Amino acid sequence: MHYDYICIVMMYQVDVLNPKADKLLKDLADLNLITLSKSSDDPFLAIVKRLRKKTANKKPLPTLEEITNEVEEVRTQMYVRQNKS
Repeated sequence: MHYDYICIVMMYQVDVLNPKADKLLKDLADLNLITLSKSSDDPFLAIVKRLRKKTANKKPLPTLEEITNEVEEVRTQMYVRQNKS
């Protein structure tokens, strides 16, 4: 006899809202129907790390003071152009 097995692994993130659901999940794990594992990574922190890695070799972002100075300079130029007419 020859058997072919197809193994499909599906992963879900479940937010348990009721302690009874937690008990049900643990019971399913005890019956070897599912496995439970805790995620140590916070999705938000993972995104922050990825963004920091992307921008590590780039010029640092301007400070609030630099942005304010740039905005004031552009406004001054616009004011001068408007008053020339």
